Amino acid sequence: MSPVNPFGDAATARAVVDDSGTLREWNEGARQLLGHPAADVVGRPAAGLLADGGDGTRPGPGDDRWSGTLALRHRDGHTVSVWVLAHHRPPRDGGPGTWLAVAPPDSGPDRPDDPLVRAALTQSPCATMIFDDRLRLRGVNDVMARLLGLPADRVRGLRPTDIGSKRQNTELEERLRQVLATGRHYDMHTHLKATGESRAHAWHARIAPLTDADGQVSGICVSAHDFTEQHLARERLQLVNEASVRIGTTLDVTRTAQELADVCVPTLADFVSVDLLDPQEHGDEPSAAPVPPVGLRRAAHQSVSPGCPEAVAEPGRLDVYPAGSPQAESLVAGRAFVAAVPNGDLEQWREWDPVRVRRVQEYGIHSTMSVPLQARGTTLGVAVFTRFRRPYPFTDDDRLLAEEVTARAAVCIDNARRYSRERETTLTLQRSLLPRWLPPTAAVEAASRYLPAARSGVGGDWFDVIPLSGMRVAMVVGDVVGHGIQASATMGRLRTAVRTLADIDLTPDELLTHLDDLVVRLSEESGDDGAGEVGATCLYAVYDPVSRRCSLARAGHPAPVLVPPDGPPRQLGLPSGPPLGVGGLPFESAELELREGSVLAFYTDGLVESRDREAEAGQALLRKALAPSADSPPADSLDTTCDRVLRALLPPDGGAADDAALLLARTRGLPAGQVATWDIPADPSLVAPVRKQVVERLSDWALLEASFTAELVVSELVTNAIRYGSSPIRLRLIHDTATLICEVSDTSHTAPHLRRAKTWDEGGRGLLLVAQLTQRWGSRHTTEGKTIWAELGLLDEE
Repeated sequence: MSPVNPFGDAATARAVVDDSGTLREWNEGARQLLGHPAADVVGRPAAGLLADGGDGTRPGPGDDRWSGTLALRHRDGHTVSVWVLAHHRPPRDGGPGTWLAVAPPDSGPDRPDDPLVRAALTQSPCATMIFDDRLRLRGVNDVMARLLGLPADRVRGLRPTDIGSKRQNTELEERLRQVLATGRHYDMHTHLKATGESRAHAWHARIAPLTDADGQVSGICVSAHDFTEQHLARERLQLVNEASVRIGTTLDVTRTAQELADVCVPTLADFVSVDLLDPQEHGDEPSAAPVPPVGLRRAAHQSVSPGCPEAVAEPGRLDVYPAGSPQAESLVAGRAFVAAVPNGDLEQWREWDPVRVRRVQEYGIHSTMSVPLQARGTTLGVAVFTRFRRPYPFTDDDRLLAEEVTARAAVCIDNARRYSRERETTLTLQRSLLPRWLPPTAAVEAASRYLPAARSGVGGDWFDVIPLSGMRVAMVVGDVVGHGIQASATMGRLRTAVRTLADIDLTPDELLTHLDDLVVRLSEESGDDGAGEVGATCLYAVYDPVSRRCSLARAGHPAPVLVPPDGPPRQLGLPSGPPLGVGGLPFESAELELREGSVLAFYTDGLVESRDREAEAGQALLRKALAPSADSPPADSLDTTCDRVLRALLPPDGGAADDAALLLARTRGLPAGQVATWDIPADPSLVAPVRKQVVERLSDWALLEASFTAELVVSELVTNAIRYGSSPIRLRLIHDTATLICEVSDTSHTAPHLRRAKTWDEGGRGLLLVAQLTQRWGSRHTTEGKTIWAELGLLDEE
């Protein structure tokens, strides 16, 4: 079926008059009615067609529809009394607005014998209108006539676009054509304010074909149903469902509050603000029932107006709300408080907040609803819903909906608040367990970084630099499985254990074996209370600046990256031991020689791995970031290098999924001139000559002030080695800026013990004397035997 030209239909008289009163269009129906051809009237004032009389009144200012009886002048001079319906059409393409005036073809009484009208009206239980196959209205029932606000006997012969210029009229006419063409019904949903109604209603219109005895479509029946209540219920259900999806996507308090405001605008309110109570000191819960005046801090707001010009407080600002304010009233009562400006409910504002009063007047705010945010018996704050663009006040259903949405949001805000508090506690614990500063050593220059995870919580990553005897240094990096306080506490226990084991100078593989036993025991203990097994990875390295050799072992941890002084970075190929906690499997050490100025990069997997990047790709990025360039020369500071690595591998917003630790160490070497070594035969008579050689070497080093103490220490340690040790015996002196180290090595594995000699004992006072004369002393076992060492502080001697 071809589209119908409504203006060309001769059955209905139609004319178009612009806002200036000039006649712009005139159809064949109008010519048949008044006899004037279009050429005689188009372009002339429409008032020239009016004769005296008529019971219609002129449209008032702002009216967009008019109907009434007009006395019109026929071409042959007689007067024609015509009922006319006119409605204003908005301007198009920048032109003036126009009025479409229509006169139905038949204004006589209803014809009850019309089979189409009789069939439709008797079968339709609701507002009904019937159109023929030319889209002309054949009849309406009384319910539809009341909705149209027009007499039923005056609209016959009109099309939907004749009755009104609203979008719904145009859409209805298009759907009528569709049903005529297809013969299938169509369901149309729209919002429309009927004549005489104060607010728009939701309508469901069933557009169904009417067929004759031969099954041919001869007309259309339109049945309209008011389903406003069902529509509102569906909207409320949709808002609740949307709130459950959109609110609480993160564990951030401010973001969750903003999500609440975003969800409710514009569905429920035109402006929404969320204000929260400040957390109590010492981590206490907010009070269950705040007492006015109440201090609330703005967390978020949203508006239908860009920029939220209605907001009085900026996010982060603290305002105090006295008794009588909607916020305080709702918090005290523990339920929603609805206030309407026309009823004078907000008059008390004038006494304490004139700024808000001005905003109410400026934007036409007429209704507010304050709903307390409560979760788990705790009051967290208040959400305020405001209407100014939507003309309807809040209803009881709106209040119930707001309470349900805010209840969901309150739980999410409380979860975020609890998470933030736990995260801050864990961070505090984590930072207290990590080294606050790296000790300066003669062996390495070190720098480090630690970044907690943004989403999954603080983990158990740690690093450490531990000075050892003989100017050696131990470097360790580890990662405890899991996140939260438990992981941080386990990390602290493992770091303490590593420092304890390092003090007894265990080799890297032996240290990891002891650490593995500890993790196994921790897993057994945690398994008893249901906390789950403990797992960790670790890498331990010992560097000796005298020999420039580094010994390393790892337990399931990523291998470090070595940056030579004049070469590209490379991943070290170390034997991969099992993670800590597996138990019973051996660890293997590897040893390599490092040139002075080499950089070792130790890290945890959170630095190189992410959800969208494999470990191999992350390690490649790490090597690239560590490589010297024109912008980052080899002599660049390690702190600068750390920052460059973090920028290259971690998200710029700090939103890493796992915590990350990075430790960089640049090796130093001790010149041969600062080390003196003597091989000593097992002859007590040679102790005196050795003391003399030691004094001579101290003289060469300009350390004669320390010679007296050094002689005593060397004499005692060498004598003990000759008496109780096994050959060969070696004495070594190591001179640093602030320290003089005396080491005596032999092949015996029996270590000396400090004891207090009795009065009648002839010996046993030597080590006590060494302990009193030196800063510290100790022993370490080696593959060949043992070494007894003592450190003398040179700055104190001076």
